Amino acid sequence: MDFTKIIGHDRQIKSLKNSIKKGTVSHSYLFEGEEGLGKKAVAYAFSKALLCEKAGDDACNTCNSCIKFDSSNHPDFKIISPTNKNIKREEIDNLIKDISTLPFESSRKIYIIDDCHTLRLDSQNILLKTLEEPPEYVTIILITSEKDKIIPTILSRCQIIKFYSLENSKIVNLLVEQHNMEINRAKFIASFSKGSLKKSLELANSSDFFNMRDKIIDIIDNLLRGHQIKAITSLDFFNENKENAEEILDIMVYWFRDLLILKETGNPKLLINQDMVEKLSSQTFVDLDRINDIIYRIDETKINIKRNVNYNLLIETMLLSI
Repeated sequence: MDFTKIIGHDRQIKSLKNSIKKGTVSHSYLFEGEEGLGKKAVAYAFSKALLCEKAGDDACNTCNSCIKFDSSNHPDFKIISPTNKNIKREEIDNLIKDISTLPFESSRKIYIIDDCHTLRLDSQNILLKTLEEPPEYVTIILITSEKDKIIPTILSRCQIIKFYSLENSKIVNLLVEQHNMEINRAKFIASFSKGSLKKSLELANSSDFFNMRDKIIDIIDNLLRGHQIKAITSLDFFNENKENAEEILDIMVYWFRDLLILKETGNPKLLINQDMVEKLSSQTFVDLDRINDIIYRIDETKINIKRNVNYNLLIETMLLSI
């Protein structure tokens, strides 16, 4: 892994490379942004470049340091990740002890704390003491998708680098060129994943995702055509896929959003489900007010599921309303 292997985040990478060139590397960073954007990949590439024996602004991939880094065997690099949704106090205590010792092979020691928002308050306060007066040879990279859970005093000690969703075109190109995906399906995944490369790759490699979407589209078609018996029997599908409820409801929202756009503009190029234009066109008999009401009810169902309102009752009410 090096900077050349990373898709997107050009501005963030340029800033990090410039800090290496100018010798202005910070002792503590916070990489902040939504889940699955590639923050950890950038953190790895940055760490590898900082430890590289060639001392350039990117890893050479050939020196002893780079080889050890790639084999997860570099003595001056450590990463801490949550176990059972939390980073244990013991791991932070061990990290503080390790920081106090000089580097073994490099001029630096690099530490990544992934999902640092899972640190408990006492662990954050312990880490803060190190961030206030870090040894010259230490760089700590905190990674989070929930910055609001981190105490302000830690934030004030870090150089914050914000990561944003990837452009759809970059995800589409990757899926088409490296995963041999049909372009309209690639466009759907890029839009559905909301710019998350991790989510896009998970969906691209899932044999079940598009089968599930096809089933949902069939359910929608029956609902719109007034087949109430089939609407009730579709409850089984929602119960069997309860763990994917948010994803299923997102698929439904995107479908009705496309139906709304197709009715108003007639332009299939604006659709997310571009591979299903014929099916969408067959449903344009539904009036605009009804489509807007359906989208509202699906969004309301999503919110109430997160509030732990009775799942079966919510789904049944939503289906009957459609």
